[in-house]
Amino acid sequence: MAYNSADIAAFKNVWVFCEQRQGVMMPTTFELISEGRKLANELGAELCGILLGEGVEGIAKELGEYGADKVYVYDSPLLKYYTTDAYTKLVCDAVEEFKPEVMLFGASNIGRDLAPRCAARLHTGLCADCTHLDIDLNGYIEFLKTGSSLDVASMSFDSKLFDVNSNLKMTRPAFGGHLMATIVCPRFRPAMATVRPGVMQKRPCKKDVEIIKPAFELKESDIKTHVVEVVKASKKLVDLIGADVIVSVGAGIGKNVQKGLELAQELADVLGGVVGASRAAVDAGYITADHQVGQTGKTVHPKIYVALGISGAIQHKAGMQDSECIIAVNKNDAAPIFEVADYGIVGDLFKVVPEMIESFKAAKAK
Repeated sequence: MAYNSADIAAFKNVWVFCEQRQGVMMPTTFELISEGRKLANELGAELCGILLGEGVEGIAKELGEYGADKVYVYDSPLLKYYTTDAYTKLVCDAVEEFKPEVMLFGASNIGRDLAPRCAARLHTGLCADCTHLDIDLNGYIEFLKTGSSLDVASMSFDSKLFDVNSNLKMTRPAFGGHLMATIVCPRFRPAMATVRPGVMQKRPCKKDVEIIKPAFELKESDIKTHVVEVVKASKKLVDLIGADVIVSVGAGIGKNVQKGLELAQELADVLGGVVGASRAAVDAGYITADHQVGQTGKTVHPKIYVALGISGAIQHKAGMQDSECIIAVNKNDAAPIFEVADYGIVGDLFKVVPEMIESFKAAKAK
């Protein structure tokens, strides 16, 4: 029977594209496997990974640590380096053969290149840069209550688009992060989404994963580009997602930007962390965009998050509110950031932060 993306009843299971580079699984893959496990449980389906590369069968078992039931491994010397042609062909061939209901990609450079090409070829929908995913309607409603300013009690969810066990509800920032849009793909399968790195939390869920090596065809003539050499850039970017401590600055450093950044860096150094920022600080040109925390930046889960002069817009809070401990410093005692803070200090950050630095130094010296 010919492949038909509109034959929704023929599709089943949740798939995750498992991105690896030079034989090392990318952290985003484990985040997506964990999120895929949740979705598969809600659907009563299996969670499967699809892994492409050369000599990658050995790392496939790692996916079982986070809940994968099966991993489809496509191993070939022609897959040593990522190429759009080869990966698109094999992913599409696999989807046409096994018909997953949901397919997730990381919103990495590779995922952002591969996913739309596959969606177009498979004649289905793709939601890019997702920050939240749901199948279960009740879970989606709870997300709206805690993650938005909507009057959820007055909303109606009677539409078939929000059917509990059929449509993946894919939420992403829209209009520059000023709105959150929830997208569904009711007429075609698989429902496809790219998910921002760092948004989903890794949740260990050990399973005896089954490794499957399907027969496939891939010839050099299928690949229109040839990778001659891979050169890694030496540009230094801040690692917000992997940091245990983040000290973020907001518009509150505006009266003396240089001094504010110096204080934030010194506090971060004392605590063994890195410097982050709100969108307001980035838009004002105080700091570069790779430091941005929030729905239009990085979503982070550090052990300690210090917010200096950040008012706490809902887009920023959504990107850091799951931190283990939040410390906020703001001269406005009504700032929304205090709603999610474990410890709040009302005061001028230029006076408070030097005292915090000395206190932490003294505590570490004991």
